[in-house]
Amino acid sequence: MTSVIAQGTPSVITQMVGSGLIGVREGLEAGIVVMVLVAFAVKSDRRDALRWIWLGVAAALALMIGTFLIIQFGSSTISPFAAELLAGIASLIAVGIVTGMVLWMRQAAAHISGDLKSGMTAALTAGGVAVFGLAFLAVGREGFETALLMVSYAESVSGGIRPLLGLLIGIVIAVVLTWLLYRGAIAIDFRTFFTYTGFFLIVVAAGILTYGIGALQTVGWLPLLEGTAFNASSWYDQNAWYGVILGGVFNVRPDPSWLQVIAWVAYLGVVGPLFAVRGLPDRSAASRSAPADEPAA
Repeated sequence: MTSVIAQGTPSVITQMVGSGLIGVREGLEAGIVVMVLVAFAVKSDRRDALRWIWLGVAAALALMIGTFLIIQFGSSTISPFAAELLAGIASLIAVGIVTGMVLWMRQAAAHISGDLKSGMTAALTAGGVAVFGLAFLAVGREGFETALLMVSYAESVSGGIRPLLGLLIGIVIAVVLTWLLYRGAIAIDFRTFFTYTGFFLIVVAAGILTYGIGALQTVGWLPLLEGTAFNASSWYDQNAWYGVILGGVFNVRPDPSWLQVIAWVAYLGVVGPLFAVRGLPDRSAASRSAPADEPAA
């Protein structure tokens, strides 16, 4: 089986656009958390807590960048075999964490603002360090998830530092959008935004899953269904513009193994519907809250 790392490298634009989209999505998600904390501190007339919030955010951002750099460039100091093995394992871990976070956020979105405000109330009472900790954990959770996702994405596109640059550009865009939201200059339908970007992340994660499986098959750690499921090289040119985009963003290859195909289909077939179902209104809760003489909507 051909090494997944030895495959064609997507263009600089593709590497940065794919990671930039991830940065916008994850950055806006973290930005909303920061916006809630800042707005609550301001409305509570506790502007003294703002510096602790921003220190927590800065620490979380440093954690994200540091995690990416340590794993990404630490792998360059080890043997190619160990690097590919590390890439495969990191990819599978990233898929697990991202899947859990996407599904959790889908269900928790309705009450996350209330949870943050409750936590901020306790933190303001406890002091600055508690506020720092709340901001760091709230944003750091997103940052650590993003760092692992980006390590796997960067490995799959063989892009070195460029995916990180694209991610940072996406985060800057998310920061601007968050500021505009805070100032009331723009309005975003968050339910629609996170629905579409959530599905986008799921498809990206499915591609990273197949990349991780391919890496582990290359080093002999997954000696299962290694045969080529199909070879579309005769009509699918991975060096053409569409091949570069699909390969760079979603890790689509013309000659996947059977295990990669099965894993990709199974992942989307399970996580996609689960994500969709978790976004549906809780009809049982609505029924319990409806007046006894009126049917639930």
